[in-house]
Amino acid sequence: QQHFVESGGGSVQPGGSLRLSCTASGFTLDGTYVGWYRQEPGREREGVAWISQRDGVTHYADSVKGRFIVSRGSAGNTVYLQMNNLMPGDTGLYYCAARISRRWSITPDLYDYWGQGTQVTVSS
Repeated sequence: QQHFVESGGGSVQPGGSLRLSCTASGFTLDGTYVGWYRQEPGREREGVAWISQRDGVTHYADSVKGRFIVSRGSAGNTVYLQMNNLMPGDTGLYYCAARISRRWSITPDLYDYWGQGTQVTVSS
């Protein structure tokens, strides 16, 4: 069964950092676009960062530019999200997702595989 396994979430104070990991299971990330999304109860899922597994091109939501960094693992089946200078507005359940396409999209419905999510809570 194809899916992602996310890890690295937790609770931090504002200004803190976390590194999320996302490992593909049952499929290869070759040629895919991988995105990180977050969601709070009662709100729509929001995309925050994406990376092309083919050439490493990255995209970021304006709300996280300069604070979050998305990267690929050397083994090719893991993607990371380094989150710095975290703010309370970054709180949410963070998911990674893969789109079997070389074209970037921010639309969650166009992503084929999802993980179960890892909780990030930023509060003082």
